[in-house]
Amino acid sequence: MDLVVVESPSKAKTIGKFLGKKYDVVASYGHIRDLPKSSFGVDIEKDFKPKYVISKEKKPIVDELKKLVNKSKTVYIATDEDREGEAIGWHITQATKVDPKKIKRIAFHEITKNAILESLKSPREINMDMVNSQEARRILDRIVGYKLSPLLAKKIQRGLSAGRVQSVALKLIVDREEEINNFNPQEYWTIHLLFEGDIEATLEKINGKQLEKLEINSKNEADKIIKEIKKERFTVALIKKTKSKRKPEPPFITSTMQMSASNLLGFSAQKTMRVAQTLYEGVDIEKDRVGLITYMRTDSFNIAKEAIQKARKTLKELLGDEYLPEKPNTYKTKSKLAQEAHEAIRPTNPSLLPDMVKPYLKDDEFKLYNLIWRRFMASQMKPAEFKNTAAIFKSDKFEAKANFKELVFDGFLRIWTFSNTQDKQAPKLKKNQSIELLDVKGKQHFTEPPPRYTEASLIKELEKHGIGRPSTYATIISTLIKREYVILKDKKFYPQEIGIVTSMMLNKFFSDIINVKFTAQMEEGLDKVANKKLDKTELLRKFYNKFKKLLDNAYENMEKIKPEDEPTEEKCPACGAPLVIRHGRYGKFLACSNYPKCRYTKPLEEEYTDIKCNKCGAPMVVKYSRKGTRFLACSNYPECKNTKPYPTGLKCPLCGGELVERSSKKGKFYGCSNYPDCKFTIRGKLKNQLCPTCGYTLFVKKKDKWCCANSKCNYCEKNEGA
Repeated sequence: MDLVVVESPSKAKTIGKFLGKKYDVVASYGHIRDLPKSSFGVDIEKDFKPKYVISKEKKPIVDELKKLVNKSKTVYIATDEDREGEAIGWHITQATKVDPKKIKRIAFHEITKNAILESLKSPREINMDMVNSQEARRILDRIVGYKLSPLLAKKIQRGLSAGRVQSVALKLIVDREEEINNFNPQEYWTIHLLFEGDIEATLEKINGKQLEKLEINSKNEADKIIKEIKKERFTVALIKKTKSKRKPEPPFITSTMQMSASNLLGFSAQKTMRVAQTLYEGVDIEKDRVGLITYMRTDSFNIAKEAIQKARKTLKELLGDEYLPEKPNTYKTKSKLAQEAHEAIRPTNPSLLPDMVKPYLKDDEFKLYNLIWRRFMASQMKPAEFKNTAAIFKSDKFEAKANFKELVFDGFLRIWTFSNTQDKQAPKLKKNQSIELLDVKGKQHFTEPPPRYTEASLIKELEKHGIGRPSTYATIISTLIKREYVILKDKKFYPQEIGIVTSMMLNKFFSDIINVKFTAQMEEGLDKVANKKLDKTELLRKFYNKFKKLLDNAYENMEKIKPEDEPTEEKCPACGAPLVIRHGRYGKFLACSNYPKCRYTKPLEEEYTDIKCNKCGAPMVVKYSRKGTRFLACSNYPECKNTKPYPTGLKCPLCGGELVERSSKKGKFYGCSNYPDCKFTIRGKLKNQLCPTCGYTLFVKKKDKWCCANSKCNYCEKNEGA
């Protein structure tokens, strides 16, 4: 029996169905070794030698892998074909101490039967240059994170963190906010002429001179020009007709998929990658397990010839020859750091139309597959064609222009239905004809500051500067939000005070390394390590020597920042002293100014509920215990000190009562509200669902699937998530 090791159980399930009983296909559940959480784990004096450890939760997985490795004839490492996947594979071989002669590395860009079988025919060795590059990145991030975070905790506030790439992304957001705050809007006006035939033209010239954007800068000036225009007679001075084409965009790479999913579907980068992972690893379609898209962490526009042929065949069957270019469209990868061995993101089988697989997909899975399928198919189609008409209307003194754009051939837009193409047909006009002016209006405008970053535009900016890799964008964004350096409001990033202060201090003392240019250079260095053009230790030593000097200087000279208390008009209900707004580890809160004699605190903003207090009738508000467990308290405190457990909406499977949040020395758990009559308790992530096997009404999340919470029942849902 041969062994195939992958990262996730969903991927293992798909590949296992392709390979049959001759192979054991198992999952490592991602990395099985990493640097320790409780110590630095890097010996700088010994050429940055890392100390890898196996965590408690991973130990059973490693023990099982060791047993399987020992009884297998050949061990195929089938992790993802990128640096992270290469490193995961190498760590598996090291942790299981497998005989190197038994190891074979296989790689593929799509999880289809043909791709898997072909990969088994041409195995290779583990690429240690890629492993070294991943290890160098991990050590760099450990150095920055482990050394900077204590500095921030000492000088600014506990619980803060810094990261080599994360801090640059934060700087971009903070710098943009500063630009916005410093921006001075300027007023300007545009003049619009309405002619017969519902033609609207924009004033462009006065006495033959082209108007500048900000030239008309007041209502008085606009009204004066409008008054003069109304006295004029206009003729059609010029009609210019041209043709234009709009080419399709290339198929998705990681960054453009995340951008489009954000703009068109409202997905976060993290959600996009999670859903894409499921589509890549496989879903059940009728009796088959199918990987629907190719590998989703890529920065290459390459497409396999076979895939292009299948796409063209499908397009011909759907739309006919008129939509197909004579030769397949090809796209040049812009990023000089792209891994050209990879493909762009595409459907594994172009003939699987979105509507065909819709019944087998969850709503979000369908939305993303539909987006990926349409983008890829559109990339292999003819351009859309337009007929453009520019009409110039002149009087003795004024000249106005109207533009019309008419779609004459939809081309790739037939498939790419997400585009807002306004089709504006040109009216029938003749040169030198007189045309009646019906009305003139002025429109007030103000120059606008640069927009705040959205997830899509931040990813675009990071990619433009060569910061991070396809696999890191989602993690960078989620970390900034998790640390509360920024918040997402109306899909835009707003830096918080603690984020601004942190970025300001890092910029003051570490501007030589926490900047766009240096971070991009480090990415190039990591690529050189992967391509055997630079020694890993040399890269690390050069960085650390520079970083250590900056760090020592910061410890010596960075002033300690203690945010000042903000006064309020509210009085402390415990002692009558004024309440002030203080800054804590988890943000702002209200506290008594008489501290430490009075230790009264409360959240800055009470979270009111619709639940009424059963003692006095006042609304109940959400509170948090010291252990982080939610509970309800009367808003009429301290007159009424009634509290209740926080309702979860989950029903007890034993008595039908409501499950409520509780806490113990072991952490949060759920218990029945009918305690002590019902003593049901449970931990974990829960949902109410009827078990088809035993009739229990509660499910609990176990690793990657939902299972019946009845300890005597082994039923689990079939549709697993990665």
